[in-house]
This record gives sequence, structure tokens and C-alpha cells, in this order.
Amino acid sequence: MGSTLRGAFGYALKKTVCINPTFKCEGCFSLNSCLFYDFYEKQNDIHPFRFDIELGSSGYDFSYFLFEDACEKLPYILSSFHQMFTKIGIGKDRETIDDISIYVNDILSFNGDEFTIPDDYIKIKQDNIESKSIVLKFSTPLRMKKQKRFIRDHKDLTLIDILLSIDKRAHQLKAKPYERTQFDTNFKVVNTNLKFKDLTRFSNTQKTKMQLGGMMGEMVISNLDEQNLKLLKLGELIGVGKQTVFGLGKIEVIEI
Repeated sequence: MGSTLRGAFGYALKKTVCINPTFKCEGCFSLNSCLFYDFYEKQNDIHPFRFDIELGSSGYDFSYFLFEDACEKLPYILSSFHQMFTKIGIGKDRETIDDISIYVNDILSFNGDEFTIPDDYIKIKQDNIESKSIVLKFSTPLRMKKQKRFIRDHKDLTLIDILLSIDKRAHQLKAKPYERTQFDTNFKVVNTNLKFKDLTRFSNTQKTKMQLGGMMGEMVISNLDEQNLKLLKLGELIGVGKQTVFGLGKIEVIEI
């Protein structure tokens, strides 16, 4: 579903913000100020959003996260979702849906008639963690490379790999240069139950199937220090590994 949503939303976003009569990005005079270009076409740059999905969901019940300066573009985002569902359509049959509800931070923002945007909708990430022992749940496939190959065996995935991925992504979202952080390694991985889950999607742009498989399951970890815990909680928000914009790399931190 993440692939379907990202593709449909991208088309709706372009319809909403594009002012170029040719509707083409190449050679466009407004690339430096174009939200669609920043979100979809800009190369070698971190994308400041991600879809949050449930695998196997039968309906379009999902969340969408904006990060850093992209939060200020919320009106364009809301308008694009409205266009996507009610005018453009979604899926291979371009199904339109008029009966939609859109929430901003759990506050109803669109009920079918008009939009209302809550005051102070931009939130600062804060955590209150009491336990040093957690279950780390991988809710959608975690795609991560090691020695230039995607990890397919739980023995090749370490907690340090996960922490580094989150830390690096956090720095990229803030446009800060990254220097490898030193993490406390006194934690203990009590149990690991991870398996490779294979997923594929068809790319309309590249006209080919793309592999989106990754590791899913759980890790039980004890004796975590505050820095590592806060970073894992941040990972719940920004995702881990590759293709997080599709909803991959979704983790959940469950205190025990």
C-alpha cells in the first residue's frame, strides 16, 4: 500500500503545486522553490516525509509524517490528499473516494466539507522512557545494506546497525554533517526472532518490478542506556533503513 499511496500522492502533489505549463521538472524555472521537486525528484537528498502503513490493510487507513521545514507546507499536503482521493483516484482503477476524514495530530481537520488546521500543529519530539528493557518490533520490512548487500539473515543485523541508521537519518533531516556517534554497548540482546519478508512493487517510472523485502520480527533488548533508548524512540517516528517513504523500516519500541 505504501508504494500505491506514494505514487498517487506524488501525482496529486504535482497537480497542486506545479506552475510550469509543460508539467515537466527538467529545465523548470522554479525547481529551487518547488515542493514536488524536493519531495520526489531531487537526487541524493533525504526526503522529509514518510508514509506510515500497516501491511495487509484492506483500506486506506494510514498516517503521513512531515519533518523539519516540510511541516510548514501542511496546507499543500492536505490539498493534495484531498485531490488524490476525490478527483484523481487511487490504485490501478483510479478509484475515487469522497467519504474521507483527515486528521492532523489526531484532531479532525477535514470532515467532507472544509479544512481547519489546528493551531501549533508542529510538534517537538519528546520522550518519557522508564524501562531499560524493551521489545523492538519491526512492523514493516527493514531494508538495510551491509558490505554493499541487503541484509537477509538476522545474524547480520546488530542493534548498532539500527542505531547508526537512525542517527544518520536524523542528522540528514536537520541538514547537519554526520560524524559517527559512539554508542554505549553494555546492552544485551536477550532474544532475536527476525525473518526476511519479501515484497515487490511495480515501478511505473522504470517499468519494472522492484524488490522491497527486508527483516521483520522482534528483538528483546535489556540494559539500554538513555541515549540508545531515545534514539530508538526517534526511529519510531522517522523510520529505519531504506525506502522509509514507502512505509518500510517501521519500528515500535515496547517497554517491558
